[in-house]
Amino acid sequence: MHRYQSSMTYDFTIIGGGIAGISAAARLAPHGKTLVLEAESHLAYHASGRSAALFEPYYGAPSVNDLSLAGEEYFRTAHGGVLSKRGIMIVARSGEEKQLQAEAASFHMGDITVAEAAEIIPILDTKTLTQAALSYNAEDIDTDLLLQNFARDARSFGAEIRTNAPVARIQKTRAGWDISMGDDQISTKNIINAAGPWADEIAALAGISAVGLTPYRRSMARIPAPNDLDVSDWPMLFGVGETWYAKPDAGQLLVSPADEDATTPHDAYADDMTLAEGIDRYSQVVTSTVTRITANWAGLRTFAPDRTLVIGPDAHDPTFFWSAGQGGYGMQTAPGASQLLADLVTGNGSELPQSTVEALSPKRFK
Repeated sequence: MHRYQSSMTYDFTIIGGGIAGISAAARLAPHGKTLVLEAESHLAYHASGRSAALFEPYYGAPSVNDLSLAGEEYFRTAHGGVLSKRGIMIVARSGEEKQLQAEAASFHMGDITVAEAAEIIPILDTKTLTQAALSYNAEDIDTDLLLQNFARDARSFGAEIRTNAPVARIQKTRAGWDISMGDDQISTKNIINAAGPWADEIAALAGISAVGLTPYRRSMARIPAPNDLDVSDWPMLFGVGETWYAKPDAGQLLVSPADEDATTPHDAYADDMTLAEGIDRYSQVVTSTVTRITANWAGLRTFAPDRTLVIGPDAHDPTFFWSAGQGGYGMQTAPGASQLLADLVTGNGSELPQSTVEALSPKRFK
């Protein structure tokens, strides 16, 4: 079996090969020798490969909005762009109208009649629904292409990406850190903790205090296109309070109960009862019947206690950087978040407001 040289020293070692880690590698590789360590057999194995993949810049807290907007130009122009038209629609039943109005305002959506909504999505039950709102600010992200673009950029600047490389041991040294992966060991000046649900565990290996991350399971089912309709131009459909959603995907529909079940870091799988609840909520506002599921899966959305990303140097060790707590915003914040991380690691000033940088900093948990 081939073993890597233990004498290899890196400027930046990124632990985690999801979208946070690979985007960080693309930004840092021009500034020094960069290594990505991914425990699984391929990149984006967990949450990043199981995302609903929507760019909605007004989704989340103000600091999340700032990150999303900061990356918009990258999404539209880098490597030809990765966005395509989608839109979002929220529908309400009797008694949900006030909440719909509040959610529509936060997403900069416009009111439409139920009849107008049914012209766009013909399966909507006009006898059950009372209100609707629509926006075309939201766009689909080609997540595979986005990941490939970042990986290609990272490698073009000499970054090394290793899969099947679970970190077993981290030791502080006078020059930085020693990281062991089984029988292999490397030295690095800086660690970037982009380990998703495992980020607090990686911190513990390094003797760094946890920030209190919690993984939440999100389940998804794929169902055939209702009534054999062409769903490709339908907007993503939400119930009030995001208690369920449906999104066109490869000629079919993804339906999710938008579940958030707190759990531990693991290779998540969908719960049948939870999926059934989500499909039931969806079924209550449409006229079509769900007769079968063609696929199902689950991912972990990992949040910090304040549900805002954690980006920047640790409060107690300036050579240990966090890029964690992406929650449901990892894909849409990746370009902006990775640029902020690189600016902080390299000591360059960020173009983001200082209030945003502080709102994202791990130091808020010290």
